[in-house]
Parts: sequence; structure tokens; C-alpha cells
Amino acid sequence: VLQAATRQDMTYWLQELQQKRWEYCNNLDAAKRDSRTSPTPSDFSKGLVAKDSPGIILSQNASAERARNILAVETSPTDLVGEQAASQPAPVQASAINFSLKQWSTEIKNSMSSLRKGSNENRKSVFYTTEEWELLDPTPKDLEDSMALEEKRKHLAEGNKGRRLTSSAFPFDSGRIPHKARRPLKEMIGSSKNRTSSDSSPTEWGSGSSSRLVSELQLKYQSQQEELEKLKKDLLSQKELVRLLQQTVRSSQYDKYFASHLCEGVPKDTLELLHQKDDQILGLNNQLEKLNLEKDSLQQEVKNLKCKVGELNERLGMLMETIQAKDEVIMKLSHKLSECEDTTSSQSGAINSPTATCANKELQELDRLKDNLQGYKTQNKFLNKEILELSALRRNAEAREREWQAKHTSLEAKLCQIESKYLILLQEMKTPVCSEDQSPAREVITQLLEDALKAEPSEQPEQAFFKPHLVSEYDIYGFQTVPEDDEEEKLVAKSRALDLRSLSLSENREISTGVKWENYLASTMNREMMRCVELKNLIRSGIPHEHRSKVWKWCVNLHVKKFKDSAIPGYFQTLLQKALEKPNPASKQIELDLLRTLPNNKHYSSPTSEGIQKLRNVLLAFSWRNPDIGYCQGLNRLVAIALLYLEQEDAFWCLVAIVEVFMPRDYYTKTLLGSQVDQRVFKDLMSEKLPRLHAHFEQYKVDYSLITFNWFLVVFVDSVVSDILFKIWDSFLYEGPKVIFRFALALFKYKEEEILKLQDSMSIFKYLRYFTRTILDARKLTAIAFGDLNPFPLRQIRNRRAYHLEKVRLELTELEAIREDFLRERDTCVSQEKRDLISDDEEDS
Repeated sequence: VLQAATRQDMTYWLQELQQKRWEYCNNLDAAKRDSRTSPTPSDFSKGLVAKDSPGIILSQNASAERARNILAVETSPTDLVGEQAASQPAPVQASAINFSLKQWSTEIKNSMSSLRKGSNENRKSVFYTTEEWELLDPTPKDLEDSMALEEKRKHLAEGNKGRRLTSSAFPFDSGRIPHKARRPLKEMIGSSKNRTSSDSSPTEWGSGSSSRLVSELQLKYQSQQEELEKLKKDLLSQKELVRLLQQTVRSSQYDKYFASHLCEGVPKDTLELLHQKDDQILGLNNQLEKLNLEKDSLQQEVKNLKCKVGELNERLGMLMETIQAKDEVIMKLSHKLSECEDTTSSQSGAINSPTATCANKELQELDRLKDNLQGYKTQNKFLNKEILELSALRRNAEAREREWQAKHTSLEAKLCQIESKYLILLQEMKTPVCSEDQSPAREVITQLLEDALKAEPSEQPEQAFFKPHLVSEYDIYGFQTVPEDDEEEKLVAKSRALDLRSLSLSENREISTGVKWENYLASTMNREMMRCVELKNLIRSGIPHEHRSKVWKWCVNLHVKKFKDSAIPGYFQTLLQKALEKPNPASKQIELDLLRTLPNNKHYSSPTSEGIQKLRNVLLAFSWRNPDIGYCQGLNRLVAIALLYLEQEDAFWCLVAIVEVFMPRDYYTKTLLGSQVDQRVFKDLMSEKLPRLHAHFEQYKVDYSLITFNWFLVVFVDSVVSDILFKIWDSFLYEGPKVIFRFALALFKYKEEEILKLQDSMSIFKYLRYFTRTILDARKLTAIAFGDLNPFPLRQIRNRRAYHLEKVRLELTELEAIREDFLRERDTCVSQEKRDLISDDEEDS
């Protein structure tokens, strides 16, 4: 619970909270309404997608804004605000030198009314309102309780060593908290615990249950400290007793040994003399130890006395300063009093001292009433502003509701029209056709197809908001949604786009997910994002379009931090400069593949597209960083997807994370050894997770690795619809390559029943080539990948990778040996044929 120290800070906090709420509600009203794309990217999006057109901004309520400005209470914080201000003690006046008579009387009243009792205890708030700013004179009982508690606290403070005694220990020099208000019990206990005895004044420890509770806690703590000291002394005495007993045992053992072995034949006088000397030695040792203990205790006492002397010197200095300040105050008050007496005597001539005292009291009361009036005026202005804002927000909400109802009515009307057309079609289909002429049903079907394919005519501006959304040529990621040539493919593409739109509308989950992301990012505004279960679950549900750039950049930096820390400043620019000055062997292949990367995306469709140059720069820089890999087909698609949400340098580090951190070695080399190993691991997981489907493929000898190989190599680019693709990449950049195995299995499980119905290898393989494009429900696919396929330990994947890697290497070694034998035999046969030819020539000669 945050608690304002002063009235000015409280007003500032309320003003800021009110302003933030107003801005938040206006941002909600200004959001794009049912645009063709997803929500507008915010300012921190840095990729190619972020440069799309912004959404429609609704105009704000101008009259409400003008009234808010008129009623605004302009204030600024005194020093600290927020949690820092709450953790600090209440400010105390530094000096009483510049006090006037009116200020001094107000100070005394405010300091005595720090805790105010009343019957309306349930009317509490986090911030104190103007109703609680009234100043009441304390009762005599409250003053007695306050002074008694102050005396107890003073004795405790003097008993603790090393604790500095401040001026608050003196009853006369009591600081004040300006306009201290009533507080709940929990707040008073918490604030009292946070203050030390050196920071609090006697009036701050006023009467009330909180002060008694704090005093009891301090007394209990003091008793526990005394008990601990007592136990320590008992422990020292027990140790000393054990030491003396050990010495006695050693001396007795020595006497026994000496009497039995060494003293045979020695006269008794000599033995007695030796015993006396031993006793003297023991006595002297004991006396020496006692003297050492006394020396240590005296040294400790000297240290304590020095500490006390230092404390007394400090106390004396503070007393002198306090006395000096009080003398100055007394002098100023005396001068003020004499001036007031002179003034009143000159005006009235015969006003006695009791009359002057009454006049002073009336003046003080008038000042107090003026102060309360000013507070009530401020509160009234604030509440008027609050009522105005709430009314404006309610009107906006009602307007939104009316707009949605109108849109809903319009959509229902259009649905009824379509249903009517299809009912007419069904009715015509029931009518038998006897002639060969074109039936009316054909005309209706033709008309329906034309309506589905052609764009709707433009409507009036006021009706544009209520019309259904058309299928745009490109989606929010820049991918083409509708092909240009084939009419049948156009119809299929439009149907798929409408299905995607229907899914997003029917699930209605974007709001809840967006709110969760907003809350999480708001909680990490002043601190770095950290790996946690909450963040993993949020990423698995999908990163909102407007936050994807920020989260992707954080994920990439998380995985490549060690590389970036060891790299020189401007590392990417240095590599790019080298690549532009000295072309390497990979440059030619990179140029050939640029326009073949994502031809169906508007950011890479032509040589002049903005993404082509960025793609070239990242691939060239990476080829200089990894000359062993240089460039491999597939890297261009990885970079192209990264550039949609990241800038060039971040996309470069994203490629480094994928190639050098996520994927095993030799994944993108010429042999593609790591990719082959992953296909074998995937077959093992298929036999374990989806045994029926695996047996079905084995029965018809279908090698599905021909399909899945590209999934793993480019992380599903051009294999699934764009919405699912970017949700896969969200989890992939956070969790790593295990996500690819999860979603590859989930895709097969999603269509398992349909695949099992196919009964020949040709139809199965043909279905596998396009079935992933028919999967549109990203929510269901994610639930299968992260729910139905559990458990999914990463250790198991690593072990199987190591196992299959050895097998593949052995097979490659055997193949290399066979190739060498073949080449050796071929060379032998060729040389033998040459010798035969030479011998024939010699015979002819």
C-alpha cells in the first residue's frame, strides 16, 4: 500500500493515476476496428512488418478534453514519489529559525493531531482525502499516553549501544508530519515498523493501538536480547569450568605417572618440594589467566567508555545546537509578541493580555478554516473532473456497443440474403429438367460464383464501417493470400482466408491473450525479462503481433549473449563491409537465391523490394562469420522470416542462434549430416508417439522423411499457413529445436484419421505434400503439440541424436571405403587395358 507523505504528493499521485486511466481508455477507443489485418504494430516493432500502414485513430471527445484541462489540478511532486516516497520517513522541518507566530501555532496543532480518532473508521482509502485533513486538538488522555510511550522509547534507545540519539528524544523539539491523517491499523503498524527510533518524533508515536503494539514489540525484542546475553555468559562460564577440570585431570595424571615411574628411590623431602613447586606453578598459571581475563574485560570496558564518550559528545553537540535553535525561536517569539503588544496598544490603547490571547486564537482558528476551505475546493475540483471523465468513458462504451449492434444487424442481414440465395438454388435443383436448355440452377450457381470472386462495390463512407471484411491480397506478414491466375485456386484461397477469419472471430481469444501480455510487459517495464513458467506459457499461446518484435529480440539476445559479449563493437558492420569489399564463393549462390526465397511475400517479390537488400546483407555477413558453411539453401528463408520482425543486425544474430546454438553441428553443411540424423530421430518418435500412423506408412512403404526434411531445415517456412508459422517460431526462438519435433508430430496427429483412410502409397504421398496447408486451427495444433504429446524430454532427443549420429558416420565410412575400392579397381582396369594396347602396338611394329 502506497502512502503519500504530504498533501502535495497525494494530489500528484491522484492526478497521474487519473491521467493514465484517461490515456488508456482513449487508446482503447482509438484502436483499429476490425481491420483487414491484425492489430497495428506499436512503435518498438523494427522489422519489415512494422512499416505497414497504421490503424484508424478515432477522434477524442474535444469538449471533455477542454473541461478536463480547465478542471485540472496542476501540481508537482516535492521530492520522491511512488515506492521510494513510501519507504522514506515523513519529512520534518529542518530548522525552526524562520518560523512566524502563525506557523508556530499551526505546527504545534498539526504535530499533536498526528493520529485522529473517529467513528468512521471504515471510510478509508489508499490515499487520504480532504475530509481527513481537519486538525483536531488532542485530548488530555492522548497526551498522557503519548508522553508515557515516549519515556519508554527513550529508555530503550539509551540502553542500546551504538544507537545515535537524535533531537526527537526531546519533547520540546517535536517535528511534525504535515496534515497527518487517519490511517488504518495495518498501515500504522507497517509505517511504525519501518521507522527507527532516530527518525521518529514523540508525536509520531502518539496514542493508539499501533503505538502500543510497536512498544510491546520493542520491549519483547529487548528482553530477548537480554536473555541472549545471559545465555552467552552462562556458556562462557561453562567453558571455563571445563577448562579447569581438564587441567586438574592432566595434573593428576602427571602426579600418578611421576609417583609410579620417575620417583622410585627419591627422598620424601624432594617429592614434597616438587609437589609444592608444581602447586606454585599451577597457582601462578591460574593467576596469570585471571589477569589476562581482567585485562580483556578492562580493554572492553575502555572501548565501551570511548563509545559512550563519543555518544555523549554527539549528544552534547546536539543539545547545544538544540538549545541555540530554541533560544533563537524564543527570541523571535519574544520580538513578535512585543511587536503585537505595541501594535494592539497603539490601536486600542487599553487591551489587556487575555484579550490579545483570544484574538490570537481567533486568528489561528480563521487560518485553520481557510486551510480546510482550500482543501475542500481542491477536492471538489478533483471530484468534478473524475465525474466528467467517468461520464465520457461511459458514453464511449455505449457508442461502441451501439456500433457493434449495428454491425451485428448488418451481418445478420447479409447472412439472410446468402441463405435465401442458397434456398432458391436448392429449390431449383429439386425441379426436374426435361430439356437440354440451360437450367435456372446454372444461372444461380454462376451468379453465386461471380459474387464470391468479384470484389464488393464501394459503399458510402457512413456504411463502410458496417460492411463485412473483404479478403485482402496480402496478409499482415506480407504473404499473398489469393493467387492471380487460376479461378479455382482463387476460390479455394478465399475460402481458406475466410475460414481463418471465422476461426479468429469464433474463438474470441485475442482479447484475453492480449490483456495477459499487456499485464506481463507492464510488470517488466522497469526490469529485464527473465525466463519463467508464466512467460513460457504466454509464448506458447502466441505472441501478439504488436509485441513480437520486442520478444523475438529478447529471445535472440538470450541465446547469443556469450557471442555478442566476446565480439568487437560494430561486429556485424565489420563483417558486412568485408563481404562487400571482397566477395567470397558464397556470394554468387546468394544472389541466385534472393528472388527465390519467398516469392509470395511482397517484401521479397521483386529486386527493388525493401527486404531483398537486407536479406543480402545478412547472408553475406554470415558467410564471412562461418566460412565452413558459407551459404546453404534454407538459410535465406530463415533470415527472411526473421527480417519481418527484426532489423538487419538482430536478424544476423538470430541466424547465429539457429545455426550455432539450436541446431547440431553439420546441420547446414554440404553433407547435411545433422539434418539426416534428425530425420531418424523423428522416425523413432513417430513409432513411439503415433504407432498406428507409423505402421501405416511402413505397410505402404511411404518415406515421409522426403516431406519432413524441409520442415526441419527451414523451420516450417512455406509448409504451413502464416498464422501457424509465426506461432511455431515464437516457441522455437524461446525453447529451441525441441519445438520442431513437437509440431511435426502434432501436424501428423492432427490429420491422423484422414491419412489412415488412404490405402495406397501414391495417394498417401500426394496427400502429405499439401495436407499441412489445410490445417488452420492454430489453437488446436498448439494444444496437441504441448499437451497431447507430453512427456517430451529433451534428454531423450539428445541421446537418440548421439546414437544415430554414430550410425550415420559408420555408414558414411563404409560408403567411402566402397567408393575408394571402386575407384581403385577402375584405375587398375584402365591401366591394364592401356598395357594391353601398348603390347599390341609393339607386336605390330
